[in-house]
Amino acid sequence: MSYQNEREALARKHLDKQLSEIRLGAFSKPPKGWLRAVRDALGLTTRQLAERMNKAQPSITALEKNEATESITLKSLREAAEALDCQLVYAIVPKDSLDATVRKQARKAAEARLRRINHTMSLEAQGVRKPELEAELDRLTDEILRTGGSRLWEDA
Repeated sequence: MSYQNEREALARKHLDKQLSEIRLGAFSKPPKGWLRAVRDALGLTTRQLAERMNKAQPSITALEKNEATESITLKSLREAAEALDCQLVYAIVPKDSLDATVRKQARKAAEARLRRINHTMSLEAQGVRKPELEAELDRLTDEILRTGGSRLWEDA
C-alpha cells in the first residue's frame, strides 16, 4: 500500500470515528426548521430576534422560511444562531462508514472491469463460470483497494 493510500485510510478512520458519533445520534430537522424551533423554545418573537440581529422583522420570517426550504446561506444561518446564543454545527455525514463506502466503490469498479473482460471472453467462447467470477471479483476488489486514490471513482 502506498504512502498516499495509507494516509487516505488513516484520514478515513479518523473521520469515521468523529462521524459515527453524529450518525449514532441521528436527528432530523424540525418541520419548520431549527431557527424557528429554537426561537419558539426560547420564547422570542420574530421582532425580538430581528432586533438582536439588527434586521427588519420581515427578514426573520424570510430567514426561517429559507431555512425550512433549505435555501438559506450558511452565513445567514450562522448569524441567526449567534443571535440566539447558539452555535452552528455543520457536517456532511455519510450514510455508512467511509471505509464501507470506499469498499463498495471498489467493488463497483471491479464489477465494471470484469463485465468488460467477461463480455470479450464470451465473444471468444471463453466465458468464465460464476464461482471463478466471484473469486476474481474479490481479488480485483482487493487490488483496486490497494492501489486506491482517485482512480477508484473513475472506473465504475
